[in-house]
Amino acid sequence: MISILDERDDMTTTATKTESIKISKRTLDILKNFASINTGILVNEGNTISTLSNGKTILAEAKVDETFKRQFSIWDLNKFLGTVSLFKDPEFVFEKNYITISQGKSSVKYYYCDPKMVTATSKKISMPKAVVSFELKGKDFSELLKAASVLQVSNLVVQSSEDSKTIQIVARDKDDVTSNQFAVDVGENESGATFEFIFDVDNLKILPGDYRVEITEKVISKFSNMNEPLSYWIALHSDSSYNA
Repeated sequence: MISILDERDDMTTTATKTESIKISKRTLDILKNFASINTGILVNEGNTISTLSNGKTILAEAKVDETFKRQFSIWDLNKFLGTVSLFKDPEFVFEKNYITISQGKSSVKYYYCDPKMVTATSKKISMPKAVVSFELKGKDFSELLKAASVLQVSNLVVQSSEDSKTIQIVARDKDDVTSNQFAVDVGENESGATFEFIFDVDNLKILPGDYRVEITEKVISKFSNMNEPLSYWIALHSDSSYNA
């Protein structure tokens, strides 16, 4: 598997004034999704949050409704979200060393972890020119994931059809030519190129929705949500192939 990033940036924590904020359901849903990619997270100042898988094969980034005034890091994001669920409509205060989560008479003091304990990066991926691109409808993606589960196959393969006129996504095992297969046509192959871009199903941890998918010859892909500022960069298998 190819890594989408080669290095890790050093992170430092900055101190700013504290204030109480609310965190929207959308942001909490994004954090829940990000927890499936990496159980830890480092959030920088601003309104953009991101996460990087420990294997550096998945990077996700989203603009959120909130603007965070302080950098903070959470070691166990699922535990943090579970703690938040103890409250119906909590307020959050980001102190120097911990978050205060409170509502009415109840409150929790939730401590940050050392930022160096979390796999994270502040680097931006410079995407080469895409050689294959298409729109992936949420309904089609859900059907593909369901088929992969039912057929017990581990890969989704973006490939050209036999006549090279159509782009297909096929749920199958890349190492077994006799594996059961489920295919969905997702667009026209305007270039006429032949290709086979191989994803691990386990790496396709994206929130439901419609996406614009771009794949480069360097086997890096980008999934851009078509309705909100949310993107995923996902590495493919190194034995993926493209022939113009």
